[in-house]
Amino acid sequence: MTPLQVGLTVAVGIVVVLALCLRVIQQYERGVVYVFGKVTNAARQPGLTAIIPLMQRLEKVSTRLEAMDVPKQDIITRDNVPARVNAVVFFRVAEPVKAVIEVKNYVVFTSQKAQTTLRSVLGGVELDGLLTEREALNKRLEEIMAAELGPIGIVVDSVEIKDVELPEGMQRAMARQAEAERERRAKVIAAEGELQAAEQLASAADILDRNSSAITLRYLQTLAEIATEQNSTTLFPIPMDLFKPFFDRARG
Repeated sequence: MTPLQVGLTVAVGIVVVLALCLRVIQQYERGVVYVFGKVTNAARQPGLTAIIPLMQRLEKVSTRLEAMDVPKQDIITRDNVPARVNAVVFFRVAEPVKAVIEVKNYVVFTSQKAQTTLRSVLGGVELDGLLTEREALNKRLEEIMAAELGPIGIVVDSVEIKDVELPEGMQRAMARQAEAERERRAKVIAAEGELQAAEQLASAADILDRNSSAITLRYLQTLAEIATEQNSTTLFPIPMDLFKPFFDRARG
């Protein structure tokens, strides 16, 4: 071989060795190194790292926050109402070494845990609680999943219930109940308004009864209001107090 060929062969060999030895770990990743199948204690940090071919193997684990959509689960509430519920789980890998050696696939494991936890927790509450206590249920789901996924190096950021589907018959019954409640409130408000109006009228009547001049002024004001209307016939009501002196004289 010529010196040029030897040089080219050496250069190619160096490139191949570097390609086999050097790895790039992204900022959002951590590297788990296996040495003859045994995992080292510490994970490799982001940047350029080197491994020994045939003796070491590098597995990259993402530590970014992930959103996992939990499929819809069929549940029966404590008051025997069927429903379909789905949720979303926000989690991230905090300890890459545990996440890859404790379970075969931590993503699948997290998904299965989320489904079973969703069914067990929501199946123990009543329908009203499922619809109105959403925040408390989310907090409870988060606490349970955090306790179960913590030993494998997974941190649960939050769990949120997305949608609750009810049977059509139950939806119609709830709509009728809501309509009846609105009608009840409307009647109560109307009754309260009538009561307040009656109280005000009673107070006005007491004031007018104590002062005859006020009655006369109110009478004249009523006549003025009638005169402004475009009426062909106008009725003038005459208060009985105007005839009282004549009645007294006749009795005398």
